Amino acid sequence: MKRFYYKAKDSVARVVSGEVEAVSLEEAARLVKSKGLYVIAITPKIDSPLALIRNFRDRITPSDIATFTRQLSTMINAGLPITEGLLILRSQSKGSMQKIVAQILADVEAGESLSNSFAKHPKVFSPTYIALVKSGELGGVLDQVLARLSDNLEKQEEFAGQVKGALIYPAVIVVGMVVVSIILMIFVIPKLTSLYADFNATLPLPTQILIGFSSFFFKFWPIFLLLLVGGVYIFRLYRATKDGRRKTDELLFRIPIVGPLQRQVILTELTRSLSLMVGAGVSILDALNITADVVGNTVISDALRDAAKQVEKGFPIAFSFARHPEAFPFILSQMVSVGEETGKMEEVLGKISHIFEIESDTQVKSLTAAIEPLIMVILGLGVGFLVIAIILPIYNLTSQF
Repeated sequence: MKRFYYKAKDSVARVVSGEVEAVSLEEAARLVKSKGLYVIAITPKIDSPLALIRNFRDRITPSDIATFTRQLSTMINAGLPITEGLLILRSQSKGSMQKIVAQILADVEAGESLSNSFAKHPKVFSPTYIALVKSGELGGVLDQVLARLSDNLEKQEEFAGQVKGALIYPAVIVVGMVVVSIILMIFVIPKLTSLYADFNATLPLPTQILIGFSSFFFKFWPIFLLLLVGGVYIFRLYRATKDGRRKTDELLFRIPIVGPLQRQVILTELTRSLSLMVGAGVSILDALNITADVVGNTVISDALRDAAKQVEKGFPIAFSFARHPEAFPFILSQMVSVGEETGKMEEVLGKISHIFEIESDTQVKSLTAAIEPLIMVILGLGVGFLVIAIILPIYNLTSQF
């Protein structure tokens, strides 16, 4: 939720101003108009650093969404009306989640459907989530759909936690190496350089290399920083274009070890979402289009959109997937073909999702197992070089006396 300053006129043409809280600028304008005011100007409120910290602390996490979904499902299954369930959840929620639930409750009480109320918060509820809730409303099985949806969200979070947990150790080691290297280059090596200069010592080659690199980095670090920031900015501009996004996503899949792992993780979430939507009664055509909108990689999202077009023309789903080997592995089209022939698409997609999840977990463990000794070797070589470069000239100086 964002805050907006507004300036408006009331019924007697008197200028009034104030603040309103809404998801978007259009929503803020609608809220101001609902007060009987004529909008003159609306501008977003610029948050202070303390407000940014507070917003980060109060952010809505996937865990919050999973808990909310589970509790709402339980209440509906127990026979409580949706409004009463939302009222209870509003009192139990905190921070930004409480504001979202309050707005959903107000929309439902005003006659909106639950799915339409969720759709007003696209940053919180994904298109998949909204489509499933809508199918549950139409089929009269909202509690069952919400229960399965909460199971799916919990599995997604557990899987994401496993991947992050496996990669956190290598990330910490790499960051630590970079920080220590920068501290040495900026603070330690220049002092040693002045010490060696006072003694007019002849420096060995490793020390000369280290001092030269340190001096170069110390003198030109603003240029390095500028190049880094400029490179990131240019990359983001390029990635914002359609062609740039496609090229970078294709490049990501080609990176050894990391690319196949990223593809495997995306396919795990994709097949799990498809299984959930098919089981909830969403048509396969709608399910393909919805997942294409939420998949983070354009290689797979474009393949899904093309598959949806092929299905719309009457081709089998397996054939549509087989047309895109760059996005979908052979096993997926084969398993989907089995699901089409047996009429058990939901079950087959669930099984293939489990297979992808196991393979992803195995790849993550293999990656960390390979990275850890490699990092230790690099760290050992770096420390050894620093020790030789720093200690060797000191030893030479002491041996002269």
